Amino acid sequence: MNLYVGNLDYSVKDSQITAMFSEFGTVDSVKLITDKFTGRSKGFAFVEMSNDDEAREAINQLNQKAINDRNISVSEAQPPEKRERPPFGGGGGGNRDRKPFGNGGPRDKDRRRF
Repeated sequence: MNLYVGNLDYSVKDSQITAMFSEFGTVDSVKLITDKFTGRSKGFAFVEMSNDDEAREAINQLNQKAINDRNISVSEAQPPEKRERPPFGGGGGGNRDRKPFGNGGPRDKDRRRF
């Protein structure tokens, strides 16, 4: 089961989260989410536990528990929402059959500077 852990103090490390959840069972992975530019924690993580019963016990015991003066929230992680992308296309173009300057006569050759 994949768990969401929120409201973490920014100083909490992966190893602390692993130790906290390993009291309730086997922790497969911990992913502390960080800002890609600063590397600083964003205050939430995902913990993966292989046994669902152990994961539920961790949720019951750790949800709203005070860690570094902050009450963390622990729940089952929800799959990411699908975002609809705007359709591609449109905008620009439409003049492919036109010549850049007039019809290509002798005066037009003087205007071209490419």
